[in-house]
Amino acid sequence: MTTARDIMTANATCVSASETVLDAAKKMAAESVGAVPICGEDGKLKGMLTDRDIVVKVLAEGKDPRALHASELAQGEAVTIGADDDAEEIMRTMANHKVRRLPVIDGHKLVGIVAQADVAKALPNPDSGELVEALSYD
Repeated sequence: MTTARDIMTANATCVSASETVLDAAKKMAAESVGAVPICGEDGKLKGMLTDRDIVVKVLAEGKDPRALHASELAQGEAVTIGADDDAEEIMRTMANHKVRRLPVIDGHKLVGIVAQADVAKALPNPDSGELVEALSYD
């Protein structure tokens, strides 16, 4: 059984809730990633910040990324997956919530990120094709 722990990217770079959106964008560029988890001062996951969030919710609205904090873009509770959840559960969660990346938690601790591409590489073609289709169409 393939689990999230088997296919995730470990040691995900976290942006602090108090960091600016510009700081977050710089981390994303340095790590060459399209999303970063937002972590509170207590170390708990507060949400996810994507490059699309920055473009649509900050730049397109004329907001200053140097003045806006990452926490201001964290909306609701982040959709997560357990480290020991299997690939089928990962696919189901991604498809149900229409997300391409999931923070992986072990207890309350963030241990990694699993992306659509990670799942696609780990599963046989028919399964990964179903995931891509589920995320791409309404």
